[in-house]
Amino acid sequence: MPAPTTVDLPLRMEPTVLVVDDDPAAVEFLRTVLSQATRTPRYRVTTANSGFRAEQACRTYRPAVVLLDLVLPDADGIDVLRALKAIDQGLEVIIISGQGTLKRALEAGQAGAFFFLDKSDLDPLGLLGLVDRAANLVHERRQHQWLHGKEQEQHTFENILGRSKPMHALFELVEAVAQSDANVLIQGENGTGKELFANALHQRSQRARGPFIKINCAALPKDLIESELFGYKKGSFTGANADKVGLLELSRGGSLMLDEIGEMPALLQTKLLRVLQEREFRPIGSDRSVQVDFRLICATNVDLDAALADGRLREDLYFRINTITMKVPPLRERPEDIPLLCSHFLHKFNQRYHKSLAGISPAAYQLLMRFRWPGNVRELENAIERAVLVAKGTEVQPQDLPESMRDDGPVTTFAVPPHHTLAEIERLTILQTLQRTNWNKQEAANILGLYRPTLYSKMRRHAIRDPRAVAAEEAEL
Repeated sequence: MPAPTTVDLPLRMEPTVLVVDDDPAAVEFLRTVLSQATRTPRYRVTTANSGFRAEQACRTYRPAVVLLDLVLPDADGIDVLRALKAIDQGLEVIIISGQGTLKRALEAGQAGAFFFLDKSDLDPLGLLGLVDRAANLVHERRQHQWLHGKEQEQHTFENILGRSKPMHALFELVEAVAQSDANVLIQGENGTGKELFANALHQRSQRARGPFIKINCAALPKDLIESELFGYKKGSFTGANADKVGLLELSRGGSLMLDEIGEMPALLQTKLLRVLQEREFRPIGSDRSVQVDFRLICATNVDLDAALADGRLREDLYFRINTITMKVPPLRERPEDIPLLCSHFLHKFNQRYHKSLAGISPAAYQLLMRFRWPGNVRELENAIERAVLVAKGTEVQPQDLPESMRDDGPVTTFAVPPHHTLAEIERLTILQTLQRTNWNKQEAANILGLYRPTLYSKMRRHAIRDPRAVAAEEAEL
């Protein structure tokens, strides 16, 4: 029988039942019972006569329900049950065996069996009822996963997660400017996802089929950045034993990302400015000019106003590279994105490490919400990865988080951020106060000197939502 499509759909497709038994008569009996089911849609049946073939069939057909015999020619049925659950934890397994002992039934239950039936006392109608219950349970579980995935997609942009107002503004800006060749400057703290936005700009541009070359100006010795960018001719300096094509030339027809542009040496800034003006350059030691054709994307985590003031960044280069400026907000300014990111990272590391954590406890969420996240999204990802690895229960608990998040550090005072409107500063003030009070609205209103209804009104105006309420809504999907 042909393998079913691997695309998950929200429709109620024919559920597959895998019958695993090396007795042809038993297989035929079970196939006949399932064919008489009156449910809609009807069952599609596939079979396997060994543990090895059962694992192959599970990967190929993705069954909803497995009818499994305990005695197989190549394996014990309990071991096969565990193997099938490892492949797809969401399927349900009904044991049908002639070894109807209490010990074996307990073993099967501990390994995750849905039900244990004795072959000597098999009732076709009772079996159909069990299969129906198991199939309905699996359908509801898979539908929930599909809906959750669709909900995640609504807040995903080129692998960037965010439902907050600042992030959606950035998504719209990327859409608006990606098709142009305008130079883009991306500003943001370490770990905010500047490179992800650069990738999104390239992937949505007309240069998407071309190369995307990246260089971190802070990661290379200052005397090597020039040779990396411009390339050189053999013999142009000690150690130049062969011609080297520079990254400017390699990026022809594509995009070039200069990460940490503020760390570029002053002399090299002058040369880069000339390249941007004349669209050509000469490799080190060469007497010929090379034409360039790339879209420049720069990124930095430094305060460019300070860099301009102390001369670390040339003013004319700054005006050339920031035709479009994108400011990626730190995680502490968009806490409403934390539940979405936590859900994504929890699923990611559950799969990577074959764990099955169901969620994050309210106490752990409180710690995550009040933490200041100096390392931003990258730090949050590392925290969830650690929690998944060390957690002993079914949920992430406070003790599973890094020690720095469990310590009660000093309360961070509010600092007025530069270049923000009064409305934006009001929003940040309300957000930080709510975080400091663990989203206790009455306490936050008292601190801010507001009536609680006024606080609610301002929260609606600034699109501020309690992340715990958002997480509860997601859990109900």
